[in-house]
Amino acid sequence: MRYYLRSSAVLFALLPTTLPAMAAEITVACGDGGAADFCPTLAERWADDNGHQVNIVTTPASPTEKLSLYQQLLGSQSQDVDVLMVDIVWPGLLADHLVDLNDYLPEGAADGFIPSLMDNNTVQGKLVALPWFTDAGLLYYRQDLLDKYAADVPATWQALTDTARHIQQSERDAGNARMHGFVFQGRAYEGLTTNALEWIASYGGGTFVDADGQVTIDNPQAVEAITLAASWVGDISPEGVRNYMEEEARGVFQAGNAVFMRNWPYVWSLGQADGTPIQGKFGVAPLPRGSEGQSVATLGGWNWAVSRYSEHPDIAADLVAYLAAEEQQKAHAIEFGRNPTRPVLYENAEVLEAHPFIGELYETVMNGVPRPASVTGEAYPRVSNAVFNRVHDALSGDISPEQAIQQLDSELARIGRRGW
Repeated sequence: MRYYLRSSAVLFALLPTTLPAMAAEITVACGDGGAADFCPTLAERWADDNGHQVNIVTTPASPTEKLSLYQQLLGSQSQDVDVLMVDIVWPGLLADHLVDLNDYLPEGAADGFIPSLMDNNTVQGKLVALPWFTDAGLLYYRQDLLDKYAADVPATWQALTDTARHIQQSERDAGNARMHGFVFQGRAYEGLTTNALEWIASYGGGTFVDADGQVTIDNPQAVEAITLAASWVGDISPEGVRNYMEEEARGVFQAGNAVFMRNWPYVWSLGQADGTPIQGKFGVAPLPRGSEGQSVATLGGWNWAVSRYSEHPDIAADLVAYLAAEEQQKAHAIEFGRNPTRPVLYENAEVLEAHPFIGELYETVMNGVPRPASVTGEAYPRVSNAVFNRVHDALSGDISPEQAIQQLDSELARIGRRGW
């Protein structure tokens, strides 16, 4: 049985059914129902194996709209949805409405996950979600162009800047007026927060708010990182990068018009598809580091949680354990190229045969840095909003990087004044 939720209003009603003795009816909020949404298939397999009935809810593709829907459902203590697919930055925001899975999961179901993801999903000692698949920021580069100009994959942001400028100008001099050196997610939205975190943390400037809830953004390293990033706009990056999200950046790179790109792992298979201009011409590497820092990749991904208002939290938790189990994650990786949240699968022969690229992501994923969402809890949307707006102001030249960092420090201090 499948329902569709297309707005923040709840547009479905559960239908009466006749269930087997001891069976339960569990409703799971999956993805957008597209070809890459593996949730319905897995949930229905679980139901067939266990004699329960599962209702599939298709949710909006936009994470913002999905979150709004969840907040309405959970805020009204609705029992209409039992299991929810939640973004990596939502556990702290939704924790009060989610069960502590430690109280319901089958024995051993919480073992074997990437530690940083489990830490992200633990809020004030409560395990509120199990990791399903993960992402981490990567540097995509045109290997053919690096070879042409005898250049190396840059290890630092300054080296990226210099290499991008040289190849961009050389290509333009040769007649390719559309060539850009570097594209990234520069629009004022969550994607810019992830980019800014990578820039600043790779310079040793911290993660905006540290694990103890202290605002740490006002430091020279953060200013240095944002100063360099602002210098890219109109130089190695197009002016329009300030309105780029993931797909806009991918479009430029995949069309063959960028030397470097910051994006998520999903771009790999799209760029290698038959007929694309860059097929077989690009590679991926860890993101560059700052002058004295280390490479930092922001973690992304999705997780499974159980509503505190579910009538059957134990059975819902059993479905969560099934969805996040090794066998299901292996199938997800093989069939859809999704990055597992279990380290053991990065060495699995079948996974690596299907997608060799996944094995190359192991170190990046294991060393990924979460956004300060768990520690800031319900305030995280305001924290992120402050980050991406002030950084966008600096990219646009409306304020200096120093002013952006100072203003961001004041805003974050004000948001967290009474504690997170």
